[in-house]
Amino acid sequence: MPKQIKDYGKIRLVLMIVLALNWSVAIAKIIFGLGSRSTSMTADGFHSLSDGASNIIGLIGIHFASKAKDIDHPYGHKKYETFFSLGIAFLLFLVAIGIIHESLGRFNNAIALNITPASFIVMVITIMVNFIVMRYESKKGIELKSDILLSDSMHTRADIFTSVSVIMALIAIEMGFPLLDPVTSIIISVFIAYSGYKIVRQSSMILCDSAAIVDLKQIVDIVLSVEGVKTCHKIRTRGRPDDIYIDLHVQVDSEMHVGSAHKISYAIEDAIKKSLPQVVDIVVHIEPKE
Repeated sequence: MPKQIKDYGKIRLVLMIVLALNWSVAIAKIIFGLGSRSTSMTADGFHSLSDGASNIIGLIGIHFASKAKDIDHPYGHKKYETFFSLGIAFLLFLVAIGIIHESLGRFNNAIALNITPASFIVMVITIMVNFIVMRYESKKGIELKSDILLSDSMHTRADIFTSVSVIMALIAIEMGFPLLDPVTSIIISVFIAYSGYKIVRQSSMILCDSAAIVDLKQIVDIVLSVEGVKTCHKIRTRGRPDDIYIDLHVQVDSEMHVGSAHKISYAIEDAIKKSLPQVVDIVVHIEPKE
């Protein structure tokens, strides 16, 4: 089995495990949030639920991204993973809007809250679960070189911070400041919306072929280290962090035989891929230097 397909299988397994954990956490938060009439806890619960939905979208994206190259997709299907991440951002925006709408209503129609020790216990447990999920995803993301797992682990880290803010709101309510509950919910919604914005920004940069490698000097240094290369210019990069394509121009001696120049182009490809393993394809344009 090709390594690419095998790795996607491992990523799929990680997403399924995280999905189960996310939904377990979400259900616990929502049940206790509704029972205690805490909008902040309920909001955080729906945020966790959206995390589960995002895992499903991720699984669908991985399904398409793991397909092999074909005639219609000569560069492969990896960008499907990036494309489907926009669906995750859309879900986050919907959740944020819903939370803000609910929270604003609480300012005019205050509801008596029923905060119990169980509410605090649930939040502490969910924070612990999220911490385990974050470490697990981060470790697997590094191991499998998966940007989606690494990004999701960062998102889970954000969940931890929002859960901490919920605990602070519950404490404030017990101290006699109930308005801090909807205020905290609005803060959480802004945080969720910002997470969606970051996903859209990062995904659009990849889909619109923004430069995948900003520091071009490292590429120039690698190319110039190849014997026979005089200069290197017109370097362009694009693609995902784990699937980068490069095209560049190099100048060689104008008297050089075509066969020798061709060997240099292969040497350049080998040198770049050895130093930058995330690069999957390089197009070298050979030019004569007078």
